[in-house]
Amino acid sequence: MRIIRGVKNLTEVFPKPVLTLGNFDGVHLGHQAIFRKVVDRARELGGTSIAFTFEPHPLKVLAPERSPRLLNTFHGKMKLVEATGIEVVVCANFTRSFADQHPEDFARDVLHTKVGVREVYVGYDYAFGRDREGSIEFLKGVGKSYGFEVGVVDAVSVDGQAVSSSLIRDCLSAGRVDEAVRFLGRYYTIEGKVIHGSHRGHTLGFPTANLHTANELLPEYGVYAVQAHVDHRRLDGVASIGVRPTFGGGPVSIEVYLFDFQEDIYGKHVDLSFVKRLRGEKKFANVDSLVNQMQKDVEEGKNVLKNLSP
Repeated sequence: MRIIRGVKNLTEVFPKPVLTLGNFDGVHLGHQAIFRKVVDRARELGGTSIAFTFEPHPLKVLAPERSPRLLNTFHGKMKLVEATGIEVVVCANFTRSFADQHPEDFARDVLHTKVGVREVYVGYDYAFGRDREGSIEFLKGVGKSYGFEVGVVDAVSVDGQAVSSSLIRDCLSAGRVDEAVRFLGRYYTIEGKVIHGSHRGHTLGFPTANLHTANELLPEYGVYAVQAHVDHRRLDGVASIGVRPTFGGGPVSIEVYLFDFQEDIYGKHVDLSFVKRLRGEKKFANVDSLVNQMQKDVEEGKNVLKNLSP
Protein backbone atom coordinates (compact mmCIF):
# COMPACT_ATOMS: atom_id res chain seq x y z
CA MET A 1 0.00 0.00 0.00
CA ARG A 2 1.27 3.46 -0.91
CA ILE A 3 0.84 6.43 1.42
CA ILE A 4 0.83 9.91 -0.13
CA ARG A 5 1.27 12.65 2.46
CA GLY A 6 -0.20 15.98 1.38
CA VAL A 7 -2.56 16.88 -1.46
CA LYS A 8 0.27 18.74 -3.20
CA ASN A 9 2.00 15.39 -3.72
CA LEU A 10 -0.95 14.01 -5.68
CA THR A 11 0.83 14.12 -9.02
CA GLU A 12 0.24 10.62 -10.35
CA VAL A 13 -2.60 9.64 -12.67
CA PHE A 14 -4.41 6.66 -11.17
CA PRO A 15 -6.39 4.28 -13.39
CA LYS A 16 -10.13 4.52 -12.70
CA PRO A 17 -9.88 5.61 -9.05
CA VAL A 18 -12.51 4.39 -6.59
CA LEU A 19 -12.26 6.38 -3.38
CA THR A 20 -13.61 6.74 0.13
CA LEU A 21 -13.29 9.71 2.48
CA GLY A 22 -13.05 9.72 6.25
CA ASN A 23 -11.01 9.69 9.44
CA PHE A 24 -11.42 5.93 9.93
CA ASP A 25 -10.41 6.05 13.60
CA GLY A 26 -10.39 2.49 14.87
CA VAL A 27 -10.86 0.93 11.42
CA HIS A 28 -13.95 -0.76 12.88
CA LEU A 29 -16.52 -3.01 11.20
CA GLY A 30 -18.29 -0.03 9.63
CA HIS A 31 -15.07 1.26 8.09
CA GLN A 32 -14.16 -2.24 6.94
CA ALA A 33 -17.48 -2.53 5.09
CA ILE A 34 -16.71 0.70 3.21
CA PHE A 35 -13.19 -0.45 2.35
CA ARG A 36 -14.53 -3.77 1.06
CA LYS A 37 -16.92 -1.92 -1.23
CA VAL A 38 -14.15 0.33 -2.55
CA VAL A 39 -11.73 -2.57 -3.09
CA ASP A 40 -14.38 -4.72 -4.79
CA ARG A 41 -15.48 -1.92 -7.14
CA ALA A 42 -11.89 -1.04 -8.04
CA ARG A 43 -11.25 -4.67 -8.96
CA GLU A 44 -14.42 -4.83 -11.04
CA LEU A 45 -13.42 -1.68 -12.93
CA GLY A 46 -9.75 -2.55 -13.21
CA GLY A 47 -9.09 0.60 -11.20
CA THR A 48 -7.32 1.81 -8.06
CA SER A 49 -8.75 1.65 -4.54
CA ILE A 50 -8.00 4.83 -2.57
CA ALA A 51 -8.71 5.97 0.98
CA PHE A 52 -8.57 9.74 1.51
CA THR A 53 -7.99 10.69 5.13
CA PHE A 54 -6.75 13.57 7.27
CA GLU A 55 -3.94 14.15 9.74
CA PRO A 56 -4.25 15.39 12.40
CA HIS A 57 -7.83 14.56 13.31
CA PRO A 58 -9.95 17.60 12.31
CA LEU A 59 -11.17 18.24 15.85
CA LYS A 60 -7.59 18.56 17.08
CA VAL A 61 -7.38 21.64 14.87
CA LEU A 62 -10.91 23.03 15.01
CA ALA A 63 -11.92 22.28 18.61
CA PRO A 64 -9.10 20.71 20.63
CA GLU A 65 -11.19 20.73 23.80
CA ARG A 66 -13.67 18.37 22.11
CA SER A 67 -11.14 16.20 20.33
CA PRO A 68 -11.57 12.52 21.24
CA ARG A 69 -8.77 10.26 22.36
CA LEU A 70 -7.98 8.37 19.19
CA LEU A 71 -8.16 4.60 18.90
CA ASN A 72 -5.08 4.31 16.66
CA THR A 73 -1.77 5.92 16.05
CA PHE A 74 -1.33 6.91 12.41
CA HIS A 75 1.06 3.99 11.95
CA GLY A 76 -1.40 1.56 13.53
CA LYS A 77 -4.26 2.84 11.40
CA MET A 78 -2.25 2.46 8.21
CA LYS A 79 -1.46 -1.18 9.04
CA LEU A 80 -5.15 -1.90 9.51
CA VAL A 81 -6.17 -0.09 6.33
CA GLU A 82 -3.55 -1.98 4.34
CA ALA A 83 -4.96 -5.27 5.62
CA THR A 84 -8.31 -4.45 3.97
CA GLY A 85 -6.76 -4.40 0.49
CA ILE A 86 -6.75 -0.62 -0.09
CA GLU A 87 -3.97 0.22 -2.54
CA VAL A 88 -3.38 3.94 -1.91
CA VAL A 89 -3.92 6.22 1.08
CA VAL A 90 -3.94 9.96 0.50
CA CYS A 91 -3.41 11.78 3.78
CA ALA A 92 -4.24 15.48 3.65
CA ASN A 93 -2.56 17.82 6.11
CA PHE A 94 -5.58 19.14 7.99
CA THR A 95 -5.22 22.86 8.74
CA ARG A 96 -7.69 25.68 9.30
CA SER A 97 -7.27 26.82 5.72
CA PHE A 98 -7.97 23.30 4.50
CA ALA A 99 -11.06 23.21 6.72
CA ASP A 100 -12.28 26.54 5.32
CA GLN A 101 -12.53 25.20 1.78
CA HIS A 102 -16.00 25.21 0.32
CA PRO A 103 -17.08 21.60 -0.28
CA GLU A 104 -17.48 22.22 -4.01
CA ASP A 105 -13.91 23.55 -4.23
CA PHE A 106 -12.66 20.37 -2.57
CA ALA A 107 -14.75 18.16 -4.86
CA ARG A 108 -13.59 20.03 -7.97
CA ASP A 109 -9.95 20.70 -7.12
CA VAL A 110 -9.09 17.51 -5.26
CA LEU A 111 -11.50 14.71 -6.11
CA HIS A 112 -12.02 15.66 -9.77
CA THR A 113 -8.85 17.47 -10.86
CA LYS A 114 -6.16 15.90 -8.65
CA VAL A 115 -7.50 12.36 -8.30
CA GLY A 116 -9.77 12.04 -11.33
CA VAL A 117 -12.09 9.92 -9.24
CA ARG A 118 -14.66 7.64 -10.94
CA GLU A 119 -16.65 6.53 -7.88
CA VAL A 120 -16.83 7.73 -4.27
CA TYR A 121 -18.21 5.66 -1.39
CA VAL A 122 -18.91 7.10 2.05
CA GLY A 123 -20.56 6.02 5.28
CA TYR A 124 -24.21 6.76 5.92
CA ASP A 125 -23.47 9.74 8.19
CA TYR A 126 -20.59 11.33 6.30
CA ALA A 127 -20.26 15.10 5.79
CA PHE A 128 -17.25 17.16 4.77
CA GLY A 129 -16.00 20.66 4.13
CA ARG A 130 -16.54 23.97 5.89
CA ASP A 131 -19.13 23.61 8.69
CA ARG A 132 -19.83 20.11 7.33
CA GLU A 133 -21.73 21.71 4.45
CA GLY A 134 -20.77 18.83 2.20
CA SER A 135 -23.63 16.46 2.89
CA ILE A 136 -24.08 13.21 1.03
CA GLU A 137 -26.76 14.80 -1.14
CA PHE A 138 -24.41 17.69 -1.89
CA LEU A 139 -21.66 15.23 -2.81
CA LYS A 140 -24.03 13.40 -5.16
CA GLY A 141 -24.89 16.71 -6.80
CA VAL A 142 -21.30 17.76 -7.44
CA GLY A 143 -20.57 14.22 -8.58
CA LYS A 144 -23.04 14.70 -11.40
CA SER A 145 -21.31 17.97 -12.32
CA TYR A 146 -17.81 16.50 -12.36
CA GLY A 147 -18.51 13.02 -13.66
CA PHE A 148 -18.23 10.72 -10.67
CA GLU A 149 -20.74 8.43 -8.99
CA VAL A 150 -21.43 8.55 -5.25
CA GLY A 151 -22.50 5.52 -3.23
CA VAL A 152 -23.50 5.27 0.42
CA VAL A 153 -22.60 2.28 2.59
CA ASP A 154 -25.15 1.53 5.28
CA ALA A 155 -24.29 1.39 8.97
CA VAL A 156 -23.07 -1.91 10.36
CA SER A 157 -25.07 -2.88 13.44
CA VAL A 158 -24.22 -5.35 16.18
CA ASP A 159 -27.08 -6.34 18.47
CA GLY A 160 -29.05 -3.35 17.28
CA GLN A 161 -26.25 -0.83 17.88
CA ALA A 162 -24.70 1.05 14.98
CA VAL A 163 -20.94 0.54 15.12
CA SER A 164 -19.05 3.79 15.67
CA SER A 165 -15.71 4.99 16.98
CA SER A 166 -17.41 6.75 19.91
CA LEU A 167 -19.19 3.54 20.92
CA ILE A 168 -15.87 1.72 20.98
CA ARG A 169 -14.25 4.51 23.01
CA ASP A 170 -17.03 4.19 25.58
CA CYS A 171 -16.42 0.44 25.85
CA LEU A 172 -12.68 0.84 26.33
CA SER A 173 -13.01 3.68 28.81
CA ALA A 174 -15.15 1.37 30.95
CA GLY A 175 -12.74 -1.57 30.56
CA ARG A 176 -15.16 -3.57 28.41
CA VAL A 177 -12.51 -4.77 25.97
CA ASP A 178 -14.38 -8.02 25.29
CA GLU A 179 -17.35 -5.93 24.14
CA ALA A 180 -15.21 -3.64 21.98
CA VAL A 181 -13.98 -6.65 19.99
CA ARG A 182 -17.50 -7.17 18.66
CA PHE A 183 -17.43 -3.73 17.04
CA LEU A 184 -13.80 -3.75 15.94
CA GLY A 185 -13.74 -7.27 14.54
CA ARG A 186 -10.48 -7.89 16.42
CA TYR A 187 -8.98 -7.27 19.85
CA TYR A 188 -8.21 -3.67 20.73
CA THR A 189 -4.48 -3.26 20.27
CA ILE A 190 -1.95 -0.64 21.28
CA GLU A 191 1.64 -0.49 20.13
CA GLY A 192 4.84 0.66 21.74
CA LYS A 193 8.39 -0.01 22.79
CA VAL A 194 9.59 -1.89 25.86
CA ILE A 195 11.45 0.46 28.21
CA HIS A 196 13.26 0.06 31.51
CA GLY A 197 11.08 0.41 34.60
CA SER A 198 11.63 0.17 38.34
CA HIS A 199 12.23 -3.63 38.17
CA ARG A 200 9.80 -3.99 41.05
CA GLY A 201 7.97 -6.79 39.27
CA HIS A 202 11.18 -8.80 39.09
CA THR A 203 11.70 -8.54 42.84
CA LEU A 204 8.12 -9.74 43.37
CA GLY A 205 8.65 -12.79 41.18
CA PHE A 206 6.73 -11.39 38.22
CA PRO A 207 9.21 -9.70 35.85
CA THR A 208 7.27 -7.31 33.67
CA ALA A 209 7.90 -5.48 30.42
CA ASN A 210 7.08 -1.78 30.69
CA LEU A 211 5.48 -0.48 27.53
CA HIS A 212 5.84 3.10 26.31
CA THR A 213 3.08 3.89 23.82
CA ALA A 214 1.92 6.80 21.70
CA ASN A 215 -1.65 5.48 21.73
CA GLU A 216 -4.01 8.06 23.21
CA LEU A 217 -6.72 5.76 24.51
CA LEU A 218 -5.85 3.11 27.08
CA PRO A 219 -8.49 0.82 28.54
CA GLU A 220 -9.73 1.62 32.05
CA TYR A 221 -7.20 1.01 34.83
CA GLY A 222 -7.04 -2.63 35.82
CA VAL A 223 -5.56 -6.02 35.00
CA TYR A 224 -6.19 -7.67 31.63
CA ALA A 225 -5.58 -10.95 29.87
CA VAL A 226 -3.51 -9.96 26.84
CA GLN A 227 -1.72 -11.20 23.77
CA ALA A 228 1.62 -9.59 22.97
CA HIS A 229 3.04 -9.76 19.46
CA VAL A 230 6.84 -9.53 19.51
CA ASP A 231 9.16 -10.44 16.64
CA HIS A 232 6.30 -12.15 14.76
CA ARG A 233 5.46 -14.29 17.80
CA ARG A 234 2.29 -14.29 19.86
CA LEU A 235 2.93 -14.40 23.59
CA ASP A 236 0.19 -14.72 26.20
CA GLY A 237 0.23 -12.77 29.43
CA VAL A 238 -1.47 -10.35 31.78
CA ALA A 239 -1.08 -6.58 31.75
CA SER A 240 -1.67 -4.00 34.43
CA ILE A 241 -2.66 -0.45 33.52
CA GLY A 242 -2.67 2.11 36.29
CA VAL A 243 -0.73 4.21 38.75
CA ARG A 244 0.58 1.54 41.20
CA PRO A 245 -1.48 2.66 44.22
CA THR A 246 0.06 0.00 46.49
CA PHE A 247 3.42 1.73 46.05
CA GLY A 248 2.22 5.28 46.57
CA GLY A 249 0.95 6.05 43.09
CA GLY A 250 2.70 7.66 40.16
CA PRO A 251 2.34 8.24 36.42
CA VAL A 252 0.22 5.86 34.37
CA SER A 253 2.14 2.74 33.42
CA ILE A 254 1.54 -0.36 31.31
CA GLU A 255 3.26 -3.41 32.78
CA VAL A 256 3.08 -6.73 30.95
CA TYR A 257 3.88 -10.12 32.49
CA LEU A 258 4.40 -12.75 29.78
CA PHE A 259 3.82 -16.37 30.75
CA ASP A 260 6.87 -18.65 30.79
CA PHE A 261 9.03 -16.08 29.04
CA GLN A 262 12.56 -15.13 30.05
CA GLU A 263 14.01 -13.32 27.03
CA ASP A 264 15.32 -9.76 27.07
CA ILE A 265 12.99 -7.64 24.94
CA TYR A 266 14.10 -4.14 26.01
CA GLY A 267 13.82 -1.78 23.07
CA LYS A 268 11.61 -4.15 21.10
CA HIS A 269 8.37 -3.10 19.41
CA VAL A 270 5.27 -4.77 20.88
CA ASP A 271 1.67 -4.89 19.70
CA LEU A 272 -0.45 -5.51 22.81
CA SER A 273 -3.98 -6.86 22.35
CA PHE A 274 -6.50 -6.73 25.19
CA VAL A 275 -8.66 -9.85 25.45
CA LYS A 276 -10.53 -9.54 28.75
CA ARG A 277 -10.49 -7.41 31.88
CA LEU A 278 -9.78 -9.56 34.92
CA ARG A 279 -10.25 -6.94 37.63
CA GLY A 280 -9.99 -3.26 38.42
CA GLU A 281 -6.97 -1.53 39.91
CA LYS A 282 -6.71 -1.97 43.67
CA LYS A 283 -4.55 -0.69 46.51
CA PHE A 284 -3.35 -3.61 48.61
CA ALA A 285 -2.56 -3.44 52.31
CA ASN A 286 0.86 -5.02 51.85
CA VAL A 287 3.14 -6.61 49.26
CA ASP A 288 2.20 -10.17 50.23
CA SER A 289 -1.45 -9.47 49.47
CA LEU A 290 -0.47 -8.01 46.11
CA VAL A 291 1.68 -11.03 45.20
CA ASN A 292 -1.12 -13.40 46.19
CA GLN A 293 -3.52 -11.52 43.91
CA MET A 294 -0.99 -11.47 41.07
CA GLN A 295 -0.77 -15.26 41.26
CA LYS A 296 -4.55 -15.44 40.94
CA ASP A 297 -4.46 -12.98 38.03
CA VAL A 298 -1.95 -15.16 36.18
CA GLU A 299 -4.03 -18.30 36.65
CA GLU A 300 -7.20 -16.56 35.54
CA GLY A 301 -5.40 -15.05 32.56
CA LYS A 302 -4.11 -18.46 31.49
CA ASN A 303 -7.62 -19.91 31.70
CA VAL A 304 -9.01 -17.08 29.56
CA LEU A 305 -6.31 -17.36 26.91
CA LYS A 306 -5.76 -21.12 26.67
CA ASN A 307 -8.75 -21.74 24.43
CA LEU A 308 -8.11 -18.91 21.98
CA SER A 309 -7.04 -19.83 18.48
CA PRO A 310 -3.42 -19.03 17.59
